[in-house]
Amino acid sequence: MVTNVTGFSRSGLSDFLYQRISAVVLALYALCVVGFFVVTPNVTYEQLIAYFGSTGMQLFTLLALLSLVAHAWVGMWTVGTDYIQAHYFGSRATVIRFIYQSGCVLALFVYSAWVVQIFWGLSG
Repeated sequence: MVTNVTGFSRSGLSDFLYQRISAVVLALYALCVVGFFVVTPNVTYEQLIAYFGSTGMQLFTLLALLSLVAHAWVGMWTVGTDYIQAHYFGSRATVIRFIYQSGCVLALFVYSAWVVQIFWGLSG
């Protein structure tokens, strides 16, 4: 019997691409932030606020956040579907997987809302 387990995109290839593209975006974001600290060794609070408060950096941070959420969801979904199976948990596996995935979604939402509040609240 084949069980339909819904993922981020219902396609392993799409999930693979989401992971790779999001990893590239996160690497570019990390390089951008590290580059700022390399170019500006004695950073003041005002420079830091101006850098992260600029619209371009806020948009890049939002893109990095969305990439992180997509990357984390695909990874956590894969872990949940690989290890929370009837083989290990019996008939309760579906309920346990649902609780696990709901917790992951809730955590990703809370962390995302927190990041948006912090970064979009800098200039306000």
